[in-house]
Amino acid sequence: MTKQSIIAQEMERMGLGEVQEYYYNLDRSETITHGILNGEGELSHEGAFVVNSSPFTGRSPNDKYLVQSDDPDLWFATGTEPIDEAKYKVLKAKMLAKMNTQRLYIRDVLAGADPAHAMRIRIIADNAAASLAASNMFIPYEGNEPHKDPDLTMFVSNDFAADPEADGLRSPAMVVLNFEDKTVLVGLTRYAGEIKKSVFTFMNYVLPKRDILSLHCSANKSKDGDVALFFGLSGTGKTTLSSDQERALIGDDEHGWSDEGIFNFEGGCYAKTIRINPKYEPLVWEAINRFGAMLENVPLDEHHRPDFNSNEITENTRASYPLYFISNYEPTGRGGHPNHIFFLTADAFGVMPPLARLSNEQAMYYFLSGYTSKLAGTERGLGDKPQATFSTCFGAPFLPLKPSIYAELLSKRLEKHGTKVWLLNTGWAGGGFGVGERIALPLTRAMIDAVLSGSLDDVETHTHPIFNIEIPNAVEGVPDEVLNPEKSWTDFDAYKIEANGLAEKFIKNFAQYEDSVSEKVTLSGPKILKD
Repeated sequence: MTKQSIIAQEMERMGLGEVQEYYYNLDRSETITHGILNGEGELSHEGAFVVNSSPFTGRSPNDKYLVQSDDPDLWFATGTEPIDEAKYKVLKAKMLAKMNTQRLYIRDVLAGADPAHAMRIRIIADNAAASLAASNMFIPYEGNEPHKDPDLTMFVSNDFAADPEADGLRSPAMVVLNFEDKTVLVGLTRYAGEIKKSVFTFMNYVLPKRDILSLHCSANKSKDGDVALFFGLSGTGKTTLSSDQERALIGDDEHGWSDEGIFNFEGGCYAKTIRINPKYEPLVWEAINRFGAMLENVPLDEHHRPDFNSNEITENTRASYPLYFISNYEPTGRGGHPNHIFFLTADAFGVMPPLARLSNEQAMYYFLSGYTSKLAGTERGLGDKPQATFSTCFGAPFLPLKPSIYAELLSKRLEKHGTKVWLLNTGWAGGGFGVGERIALPLTRAMIDAVLSGSLDDVETHTHPIFNIEIPNAVEGVPDEVLNPEKSWTDFDAYKIEANGLAEKFIKNFAQYEDSVSEKVTLSGPKILKD
């Protein structure tokens, strides 16, 4: 059977047998050419393909739905709504009827760099930009034949708008996942992050059921093979901090941890670009300013130069590019069991220490808490200022199973492999947002380097009186007032009030997990400092 006949057969099976014009696995140049001819975007002066996804310049968390099933482990994160099978079938039929009248771009890719755990993914889109994003962000499929009955099929239609009243949705935009049908529907939104995170959500459902821990983290490794993981939500520094000229990048966002070690889910990166500095982020800068990269919502000047300092369209400007655009990437997308794990938080209150060592119990506590500050523009409707938030396992919107499942898998891995866990604050010091200053990137890198070099293995520490975590007494190149946040405040009483306030938030949030963890884990968290 020829490739074309297989595709035709697959189109018929998927309900797209009436489509008159479609393209299968166009190469990057052809896809960009189609995007330009379609009027979807234009080239920067250095060749990046630049698109505007307005009005959807971030994820739409309130437009995400999971189709209900009999799975007792299915979990609906805050904002994620259940939808019944009947409504899903109607939506799918309406969307495919629309797509049957359009030119379509079909892309077969893989998710999972370990062949033993790779998923066959198909993205069918009515626009070339979505297909380019998929080409950049996932692992190329180079098989002789198209996927037959893929593990996941995603239908992406920028031109399909749901009828909220008739379809029972909250808005005309939608991201609907059906694990039984192995399908995702993405309607109306042009934000490429919805494609990426839908695949991640799917992997988060499938892999833990196979005893593989799925993780929202970046990963790199040294020349000697020691692996470091960086957990954190968007804007906390995963991409930046894992892009190290001295270490090979395994991946910048999503990984699995199996009995064999770490493997990347993706074949590319989706980096925030707002105010990117080539001095501090040379690898990412080079990757985003070349032909084949896709810039999302980055304004161009009259000479087609990207203005990375502008938030004219959104604070959440993005770039997608294949991993091999990073000069020191790890081509296998794999590494051994991690030696170190960093939990990244951008603390908007300016009270958390920039570096602290966590016990295994504290690792469970802070993993389940997932504290950070959502940064402006990362999600629609967030506003102009960061907001403190707790996101379970540093990725709550993308977890379709009960949080305890992921936490138990992490605990098992930490115990077995002796991985050291650190809390790293990439947020503010000397006061909260608007008063203090964000911790300088070179200082954060100095702390990471100290951890990875082993120089902090035996360093003396002291316990933070509120957050109950061990802070190194000294880190080379890092001022004492930075290491100890209370010393960077001019008023200790004001510091204590803010720190106690954040501790209260931790305690209140963690109450939901107390029945699923040991008392030792619960007691390892923050405590209120009394007068």
